[in-house]
Amino acid sequence: MNWKYFIGIDVSKLTLDICINQGKEKIFSRSVENRPKALEQLWNELLKKIPDFIPAEILCCCEHTGIYNEHLLCFLNNKKVAICLENATHIKFSGGLTRGKNDKVDAERIANYAYKERESLRLWEPPREIIKTLKHLSVLRVRLLNVRKALVVPLEEMKRFQKDAAKMMHSHTQATLKSIEKDLAAVDIKILEVIKKDETLNRLFSITKSVTGVGKVTAVEILITTNEFKNIKTAQQYACYAGVAPFEHSSGTSIKNKPRVSHKANKRVKTLLHMAAMASIKQSGEMRDYMLRKLEQGKSKMSVLNAVRNKIIHRIYSCVMNERKYEKNYKKTLLYP
Repeated sequence: MNWKYFIGIDVSKLTLDICINQGKEKIFSRSVENRPKALEQLWNELLKKIPDFIPAEILCCCEHTGIYNEHLLCFLNNKKVAICLENATHIKFSGGLTRGKNDKVDAERIANYAYKERESLRLWEPPREIIKTLKHLSVLRVRLLNVRKALVVPLEEMKRFQKDAAKMMHSHTQATLKSIEKDLAAVDIKILEVIKKDETLNRLFSITKSVTGVGKVTAVEILITTNEFKNIKTAQQYACYAGVAPFEHSSGTSIKNKPRVSHKANKRVKTLLHMAAMASIKQSGEMRDYMLRKLEQGKSKMSVLNAVRNKIIHRIYSCVMNERKYEKNYKKTLLYP
C-alpha cells in the first residue's frame, strides 16, 4: 500500500495523544478526549488543514489497550482508514535505545514505527459483533471463576488447621458460592446459545471441539483469539502466539542452549492448551502412545507435553482448513491400487 500519512495514537482512558507524519516528517500533534464527538471534530479540522487527507492514503497505528480502544477503532473503521493494532512491547523494542517517555512522545514513536514497518505491518480486521459478545462472556466467565477460587481455596487450606473457623466462614460464603455457580452455569448456556445462532461460528466450533482433548472452553477461546481464524491464519503463528513454539538460543560456539518457548505469549490460551494436552494423553490412542514413546526415549515430560500442545494446534488448523471434523481413526484413501 502507498500510504502517505502515518498516524500514531497513544490511547488512554480519558485522552488520545495523536501524532501525524507525512512520510518521515511530523506535521501535526494534538491531544483530544477519548470520545466519538471529539474525534469527529478533529477529523473535520484535519480535512480543512490538509486538503489531500483521504482515508485511502492513511495508516493509523495504536497499541492494544482493551476497551479504551473501542471509540477510536469504531470511528476509524467507519472512515475506512487502514488500522494496525500493535503489541506495545513490539513497538517499544523496535525503537532502539530510548530515554524518557510521555504520552506525546509515545504517539510520535508509534507514528515513526508505522512508517518504518509499513511494508510488514499486519492490518487489523474488525471482529464481528457476535465475536465481541462471545469475548465479553468469556471474560465474565473467567472473572466468576477467579472470585470462586478466591473464596474456596483459603477455606480448603484453613480446614487443615482451623476446622471451626473454616466451618464458620463456609456458612457465611455458602450463599455467595451457590450464586456464583448459578451465574457460571448461566454464562456457559449463553455462550453455547450465541454460538448455535451463527452458522459459521457453530461450524468452526464443532470442528475445533472435535480434536481429541479440546473442550468447549478451549474451543471458544481459540475462536475469539484467532477472530474465527482470520487474524492468525497458520498453526505456526498460533503456536507462537500461545507460547508453545520452541526457539533456538545460541551464539557462536560458546552459547548453545536448548530450544525453549518464549514467555511473550497469551498465558490463558497456553494454560487451556496444556489442559487439552493433559486430557488427550489420558485417553488411549495416538497421543498417549506418542507421550509414552518419547518418555522411554529419555525426553522430559514437559517438553513432550509441549509437543502435544503443538500437535493439537496443528490438528485444529488442519481440520479447519479442510472443512472437516477430526477423525481419531482416520485412514488415508489410496489413490492407486
